[in-house]
Amino acid sequence: MEKLLNDNIAQQVKEVFIEALLHPVKILFFGNRDRCEFCEPALALLEELVPLSDKLALSVHDMEDDPITAQKYRVDKTPGIVLAARDGETITDYGVRFAGMPSGHEFTSLINSIIMVSQRSGGLDEASRKFLSTVKSDVILQVFVTPT
Repeated sequence: MEKLLNDNIAQQVKEVFIEALLHPVKILFFGNRDRCEFCEPALALLEELVPLSDKLALSVHDMEDDPITAQKYRVDKTPGIVLAARDGETITDYGVRFAGMPSGHEFTSLINSIIMVSQRSGGLDEASRKFLSTVKSDVILQVFVTPT
């Protein structure tokens, strides 16, 4: 398969990662080898991203071969991408998920999300954090985008 990131883009991402990544990030990829149109290019993209920083690690899971891990990380779509904090063997799931191929504007969102997980910060100011601490029930926030 042809590279998805040209050398210029890869170098730019590498420079951003050098400057911005503070702590290790585990990227979990979930695919389905039999029924997933965009799994191959999504995985190829991640395989090009991970070598750009020694703070990134990738694990690959097939939804049918490894349903327990998919359930653990609440992944029900392929391709599915989970971004989690990695501290040694400890993985902390902040609930950051991507479903589908993160291309176009979603590529920028993927890079920014990797940075936020690495910095262990959601980018919220103190007032927002204080307000959110008053929420007493679970909230599921999903953002849907379409490539147009």
